[in-house]
Amino acid sequence: MSRGRSTEAELALHGGRPVRDRLLPYGRQWIDEEDIRAVVGVLRSDWITTGPMVARFEEAFAEYVGARYAVSFSSGTAALHGAAHAAGLSPGDEAITTPLTFCPTANCVLYQGARPVFADVCRDTLTLDPGAIRRHVSPRTKAILPMDYGGQPCDLAEIRALAEQNGLLVIEDACHALGATYQGSKVGSLSHMTVFSFHPVKHVTTGEGGMVTTSDPELRRRLQLFRNHGIDGDGRQRQAEGKWWYEMSALGYNYRLSDIASALGLSQLRKMQYSLSRRREIASRYTAALGALEEVETPMVRPDCESAWHLYVVRLNLERLRVGRGQVVQALRAENIGASVHYTPVPWHPYYQRLGYTKGHWPNAEGAYERIVSLPLFPAMRDKDIEDVILACTKVIHAYRK
Repeated sequence: MSRGRSTEAELALHGGRPVRDRLLPYGRQWIDEEDIRAVVGVLRSDWITTGPMVARFEEAFAEYVGARYAVSFSSGTAALHGAAHAAGLSPGDEAITTPLTFCPTANCVLYQGARPVFADVCRDTLTLDPGAIRRHVSPRTKAILPMDYGGQPCDLAEIRALAEQNGLLVIEDACHALGATYQGSKVGSLSHMTVFSFHPVKHVTTGEGGMVTTSDPELRRRLQLFRNHGIDGDGRQRQAEGKWWYEMSALGYNYRLSDIASALGLSQLRKMQYSLSRRREIASRYTAALGALEEVETPMVRPDCESAWHLYVVRLNLERLRVGRGQVVQALRAENIGASVHYTPVPWHPYYQRLGYTKGHWPNAEGAYERIVSLPLFPAMRDKDIEDVILACTKVIHAYRK
């Protein structure tokens, strides 16, 4: 395409014809007939919650990521809360995490009465910077909560070494990173606890749901107690053993995942290879096309990692554009491309501002926030959808370039 500037009137935002007739969301679930049959099978069974399907899903998930154990939860947020509890976070403790994440990564620390400490991210990957973590370790630090931004693993070897040097636990937020690898090993097998989400836009969905993987039997026990009211065992086990009594030995929550959801998750897990390969194909096509635009910086993947590509996040070179990020997102949405932004820095939210956090302490994360745009990426996208995203991005950038 010529480098000559298009007129703004050609943009749908200003009355032109949009690239698409219907909105393409940034992400959505992919459910097929096999998934539906799996759920219907459970609905016709004796158990629709806390039954045999939960254990099957947990075992299959642990095997997939290479961990000894997997403990399911009712949501990714509940799974983060369970991990924070299992790590022993309590009032007076601190946990170091990233400002560039969805709120629950930090909120789970607050749930336990502890304090999140935000360290800056790496300029290239937008994952938590080990050097920044090191500068924030104090006698009050009890855990590190890195987040695998967009599906790319953090520098897990450096973070694990830092944790071991200081007697800390690593709770890896891998809600974006199911199927990703770090130095040849799958995410889910590398940290003390690794948390996954099964929200509809994730690689595997159960509607809502989450999982914590670990290879530590004591952490597994704490997680299982916490998600089941602090009660050992469950109703199905008591029925099988002919017992009617139960004992609550800890304070827990009802964070259990149902058999209905587990059946869907197990069916979805069988399609992970296709889901991953399709996401990687879409990301590759975006990079090849958008990398030619001087106004756009495409995502960087470390050579020792394979991203799971939950998100495809570009950064705008605003010095080459006549408008800000907000106008670009608005223009893409007018073209019916569901562009979004991931994420507003957690310390910028009003609740965290009231807790005393102030802006201006994380130059890489805050600087990136002003420039990032998430483009649609999900396995059910057709080739025409990919072409529409590329066309719309090129159209908008050409209209707004200096």
